[in-house]
Amino acid sequence: MTPVHKRELVTMFHAQGYPLASVCRILGLSRSSYYYCSAETDDAAVEDAVKDIARQFPTYGSRRITHQLRRPPHERVINRKRVQRLLRLLNLSRPRSRRGCRTTDSCHGYPRYANLVKDLVIDRPDQVWVSDITYIRLRTGFVYLAVMMDVFTRAIRGWQLRRTLDGELTVQALDRALAKHRPEIHHSDQGIQYATQAYIALLRRHHVQISMAATGQPTENGYAERVIRTIKEEEVYLSDYDNPNRPL
Repeated sequence: MTPVHKRELVTMFHAQGYPLASVCRILGLSRSSYYYCSAETDDAAVEDAVKDIARQFPTYGSRRITHQLRRPPHERVINRKRVQRLLRLLNLSRPRSRRGCRTTDSCHGYPRYANLVKDLVIDRPDQVWVSDITYIRLRTGFVYLAVMMDVFTRAIRGWQLRRTLDGELTVQALDRALAKHRPEIHHSDQGIQYATQAYIALLRRHHVQISMAATGQPTENGYAERVIRTIKEEEVYLSDYDNPNRPL
């Protein structure tokens, strides 16, 4: 009888209530061998789970893979350092982002606004909306996506896709969002698309407080940065598009 078969029998009898030490002694399997075999089997299962997640989400790093391992169907609470070790062992490195284009232009003469959400406790829907812009690479050129998210619910309140990076992009996204909801505070970076007279007038018309991250401080718009990153990693980076409506 092989050690693997012995371990299976030990596991079966131990599950039925027999003392582990006694079953190991009867079958001639040391407890250290039993635990070593168990750990080896567990390592193989974790490796398979990590490979499965990396295959589904090739842009995920160790932090997000660790989080994904805790969800069904894997449901494994694994230390992030162990995941990092496995990624190195399995040669599963996160691909570098492709070079893109700049979407934030803070060099303008429009008024700037203070950051109203720094250290703010957000505890209700539509208390704070955050906004950001990203690009989507096409076979030739780019299109631009403006997104607006409610921080408390993580619901996307408004969005707009255009071929031009101009003020209409953000105004149309805001119009969509305000059709059904209204925030107490609107927070964004200091990009010109969020500072134009048309955009600010639309916010004031709906009695929305205006908040902006400081120039050169993307972490102050972290909620929006994260939702944009999720869109890019879980959809855009995994697809190639020949037009805004259809992947290749």
